[in-house]
Amino acid sequence: MKRRHVLSCIAASLAAPSFAQSEWPAAKAITYVVPFTPGGSTDVIGRTVAEKLQAALKQSVIIDNKPGTGGGIGATYVAKAPADGYTLLGGTISTHAINASLYKNLSYDPVKDFEPVALVAFLPNVLLVDPNAGVNSVQDLVALLKKDPNRRTFASSGNGTSTHLAGEMFADMIGVPLTHVPYKGTPPAMIDVSAGQVTFMFDQMTAALPLLSAGKLKLLAVTTGKRIALAPNTPTMIEAGIPGFEMSSWQAIYAPKGTPRPVVQRLALEIQKALKLPDVQDKLGKQMGMEIVAGGPEELAALMQKEIPRWAALVKKSGASAN
Repeated sequence: MKRRHVLSCIAASLAAPSFAQSEWPAAKAITYVVPFTPGGSTDVIGRTVAEKLQAALKQSVIIDNKPGTGGGIGATYVAKAPADGYTLLGGTISTHAINASLYKNLSYDPVKDFEPVALVAFLPNVLLVDPNAGVNSVQDLVALLKKDPNRRTFASSGNGTSTHLAGEMFADMIGVPLTHVPYKGTPPAMIDVSAGQVTFMFDQMTAALPLLSAGKLKLLAVTTGKRIALAPNTPTMIEAGIPGFEMSSWQAIYAPKGTPRPVVQRLALEIQKALKLPDVQDKLGKQMGMEIVAGGPEELAALMQKEIPRWAALVKKSGASAN
């Protein structure tokens, strides 16, 4: 009897993981980590997707902002989380492409530590200045930077972000050394630019819209290859006299490596459904200027294969680095 009891306990313990997986997502709330401060594009996407996932999965989805190190703090947290389907990451071009070459000692591997779940959207970056700076064009900004060494500063949402690299590329292309001022997210960076504490910044159109509408920031150019619908009268950087300057950001969703395939597939399916809903298309697309992709795991993995070496080359050319 004693031997049977021991054997039955062992059998039960071995069966427990399988049972737990079959119960997903009923066991507990899902944590969706946003590796930047509230208010930015990654946060807006996270809260929008979380709301729809809650309804589809009949389970709470909690947003957890963990900003810092170009999204690296939040990415590291998720990389080390249990691979059980209860932790997700709002990944970006920074966390899963740029950081791989920008940081010498990155505390996670963008490929080996994560399961790609969904490619959410592409986002245009824009060049922003204080409306009281007396700068009305990209060429005005270049002239100011060349003339006044005290104004040679640019802000970003953090080391390793596409906004950081955009500033480094701009400095290289105009031949003026600039000082990078990193923040732990987009909102505080924009506030300081709007107050004239920092001269300019590149960031996503999505995040800039509220301050642009309030007249607290001025839009000089977009970094995409063609003009965007939300700002049809704003030139591209190339049109504004900076040949070859083209850059777009992207947003995605990841799970820790080893998350069961059925769970990844269910998450991908529900996220894709959510992104195609009319109200989500209106909010993220029409109102915020995102190019919604709603791609699956394979599409995201293929994008990363192209983006990681591309950004490695850009980081090397710009001379940018972070520790």
